[in-house]
Amino acid sequence: MSAEKRSRGSRDVWAERIAAVASRQDRNAFAELFNHFAPRVKAFMRRNGATDQQAEEIAQEAMLALWRKAHLFDPAAAGAATWIFTIARNLRIDAIRRETRGGAIRVDEVEAEYQVDDSPGADVQLDTAQSEARVREALTSLSSDQLKVIEMSFFEEKAHSEIAEALSIPLGTVKSRIRLAMKRLRAALETER
Repeated sequence: MSAEKRSRGSRDVWAERIAAVASRQDRNAFAELFNHFAPRVKAFMRRNGATDQQAEEIAQEAMLALWRKAHLFDPAAAGAATWIFTIARNLRIDAIRRETRGGAIRVDEVEAEYQVDDSPGADVQLDTAQSEARVREALTSLSSDQLKVIEMSFFEEKAHSEIAEALSIPLGTVKSRIRLAMKRLRAALETER
C-alpha cells in the first residue's frame, strides 16, 4: 500500500469519526478524536507561543467546538486535521484579541470560523498539484528506512517515541533518519526548481 493510500485511509477514519459525532453524538468516536487530536493541538499551540494553560484551554475548546459543530464538517473541503487545527487556530486568534483588548469574552459568545474556504483559485490548485507531484517524486529518492519514518511521522502523525517503539529502534535513530530524509527531500525539491 502506498504512503498516499495509507494517508488517505487515515484521513477517512477521522472524517468518519466526525460524521459519527455529527449524526448520532457517538461518544466513542469523540473519545478517539479527542485522544488523537487534543495532545497534538496542545503541542501545536505551545510551539506557537501559548503557555501550557492557554494551550490546554484552546485544545479543550477546540474539541468542545468539534462536538458542537461536527455537522459543519465537510470532508470534501478539508481533511479532519485541517478542520480541527483551523478551529484551534481561530480560537487562539480570538484569545490573543481578547488579551490585547484587555477584556474577557465568554467562549460561548464567540463564534469561531468553522468553515474552511473550499474555493481556491485555479492558480493555487495548479501550484498545489505541481508541488504534490514534486514531493511524491522526491519521496522516491529516500531509502526504505527513511521513507518508513517519514510516513509514520508525517502521514500517520505518530510521535518519534511511538515510531521508535513500533520499529524497535532507538529514538536517536528515528530522529537521525527523519533529519537525513528531510535534508534529502529538501535537496531534491530545490534541484527541481
